[in-house]
Amino acid sequence: MNNESNHYPTSVPAQHQQHQPGEQNVMHPEPEIIKSTHQGSNKLKGKVALISGGDSGIGRSIAVLFAREGADIAIIYLEEKEDAEITKQLVEQEGQHCLLLQEDITEPKVSEKCVEQTLKAFSKINILINNAGVQFQQKDLVNISTEQLEKTFKTNIFSMFHLTKAVLPHLKEGDSIINTTSITSYHGHDELIDYASTKGAITTFIRSLSNNLMKQKKGIRVNGVAPGPIWTPLIPSSFDAETVAKFGKDTPMGRMGQPSEVAPAYLFLASDDASYMTGQVIHVNGGEIVNG
Repeated sequence: MNNESNHYPTSVPAQHQQHQPGEQNVMHPEPEIIKSTHQGSNKLKGKVALISGGDSGIGRSIAVLFAREGADIAIIYLEEKEDAEITKQLVEQEGQHCLLLQEDITEPKVSEKCVEQTLKAFSKINILINNAGVQFQQKDLVNISTEQLEKTFKTNIFSMFHLTKAVLPHLKEGDSIINTTSITSYHGHDELIDYASTKGAITTFIRSLSNNLMKQKKGIRVNGVAPGPIWTPLIPSSFDAETVAKFGKDTPMGRMGQPSEVAPAYLFLASDDASYMTGQVIHVNGGEIVNG
């Protein structure tokens, strides 16, 4: 795919995947992971990042970009082994180490296990990226089953609490937590009611935890990124083919974004460049004003 922004696709072929959170290797076209023009400058040299949902999409882009900037990576993924192995290879091509953790983070004790394994491999954790998520298109509230509601909340926000609790005792001054929220946190979504509700909770979690840690004088920053319509495996595995074919066209830029266009926001927040930022959310959404 051409790296010039004016050559990014404005639409994709109609497609649908039956199973969440989806597989990147069968998407058409595959998302762009990192801009070829990005030259690493050791902004994260010697750091270790733990990334949930790090096998594909935005998570993969974060992993590869962080590796290019000198970080070792541990990623948690559910079951997309081929995607995870590709991410590992890409991280290793950048000269860094990558630990794969195949786990279901909706189980509370899994977070402690993942942290223990990361510490065993790398001896430290400096950056936590809470990025795992699911969403299920429903045109009517009454169609949201109790099972779906619980899965969405357990995956998107409960797991974030569990993983953050497990990592927090091992973070030190200057380390950071970055959570993936969403544009839907700010204006809602009529067919993703439960998903948007979890993203609203995540935005509030960012602000609340940031204040809490600042009062404790721990020097740990907590921020977030609120992507708009980004071309990731979650899209064809969430929406019907007709919706996918129109994905992102209603943004001011008239197109969907690529993971490569979102990951630099996480890099900024993880690096010392953002040393005076905490409790904030960066909006990467194709130009929509959300005043949040």
